[in-house]
Parts: sequence; structure tokens; C-alpha cells
Amino acid sequence: MTSRLLVLALLVPPGPKLPVAFYTTYSYTAYTVYDHTTSEPPTEVQGVGGTLALRADGTYDKRLSLLVGSSGPRYFTQHGRFTTKGDSIYFKFSDLKGPDVQRGTFRYEPSTRRLTISIAGYPVGNKGVYELVAAPRATR
Repeated sequence: MTSRLLVLALLVPPGPKLPVAFYTTYSYTAYTVYDHTTSEPPTEVQGVGGTLALRADGTYDKRLSLLVGSSGPRYFTQHGRFTTKGDSIYFKFSDLKGPDVQRGTFRYEPSTRRLTISIAGYPVGNKGVYELVAAPRATR
């Protein structure tokens, strides 16, 4: 059975190729946390800032800042590799705990150059949703 699933997965054609404009630097505009273990509404995190650079060679740099209470901003830096298949996106990186992978989905709107990334959380069903917009194109 496993070999049949593997063969089927290999036969599934890749999703449409992403446009060149997808590979750029984005600014974070919003971050919302969905925690389905409580009856609370989603949490819209305040003070979101920073950038996410996605490169055509599959590398990325994440520099995220969040305001957490009155203690000021918290900074998160992450460097690694990313891959996409269809609407799925995977971020592979190493941190103090060792190698890790964040899995999720994405939606890119070429006309507005907006990117939405939804990263699966724990327990299953929880997620973090990031809203980003591409930096303005350089003009000459």
C-alpha cells in the first residue's frame, strides 16, 4: 500500500510555476493566531513588523518583530530553505533545538503582490496566519 501511495504521489503533476515576482522581499502586515483549544476568538497580534525574503534558489530569511505586552518588541530571526508544491509551503531551518520544519499553505495574489501564509500549529487544527505584502518594485 505504501509503495502505491508513493507512486501516486510521484505521478501527481507539480502545481503551476510561481511567477518571478513571487521571489522577493515581503513586509509583515498582520499575524493572527487561531487556537482551537479555547472558545476565544482568534488573536490578532499587535505590533507586527519585519520582513520575509523568499529567493528563487529556495533560501529564505525571516526577520519578524512582535509587540508582546509592555515588555517591548520581541525579535525572531530564521534562515533556511523553503519549498512549495501546489498551495503547500515548507520552511526547513535549524535553531537551538536542532533541525525543524514548519508546514503550511500559502496564497499569492500577483495583482496586489500580497502573500498569505498559514502555518500549522500544535495541537492539530491550531495555526498562525501571516499577511505580507511585497516591497514596492524599484523604478528607474
